[in-house]
Amino acid sequence: MDDLFPATSMPDRDWWAALWPRPAEVLADLGIQPGMTVLDLCCGDGYFTAPLAGLVDGRVYALDLDAEMIEQAKIEVERLGGTVRQWINADAREIASLLPEPIDYVLMANTFHGVPDKPDLARAVWHVLRPGGLFAIVNWHVIPREQTVVLDQPRGPKTDMRMSPDAVRRIVEPAGFVTARVEELPPYHYGIILERV
Repeated sequence: MDDLFPATSMPDRDWWAALWPRPAEVLADLGIQPGMTVLDLCCGDGYFTAPLAGLVDGRVYALDLDAEMIEQAKIEVERLGGTVRQWINADAREIASLLPEPIDYVLMANTFHGVPDKPDLARAVWHVLRPGGLFAIVNWHVIPREQTVVLDQPRGPKTDMRMSPDAVRRIVEPAGFVTARVEELPPYHYGIILERV
């Protein structure tokens, strides 16, 4: 996995909880609403998948390249009493051929910086979204890694891998998106929300 998505391995769950103790509030801040059908793209261990499943009443697909991460995510979703419509163990760039229906919202948290062919992934996401659907990319701000401290340790990708919202916009918009807004996700992140046109 690391050769496909460098620097995106799943960190210790404890520091995600220290960083974002209320993940459901992060999802709400990103504009995810009940009734939406959502894809958690590169879902990892389910830190967002579990509250997402509750928020949209199980209308969620969860994809990850790492089968072990999916198993951990399943446990977390079950622990919180949720359900997922379909678990998909595959490369994120293959989503257009894997989903059985158009999606309202694609969430990609803390992974986009490590995708080797970002324009190709953006085009794949465009194909699974319904017209007007939203693609949210949660990223670390371009702050030196030694300054993004959680639980007394520097966290996140290497400084040179971090992307500004404008850098993300320049890559994703040509695939058929317009930027709807950028949401600050303190202390170190933002979510850029792009609309499929």
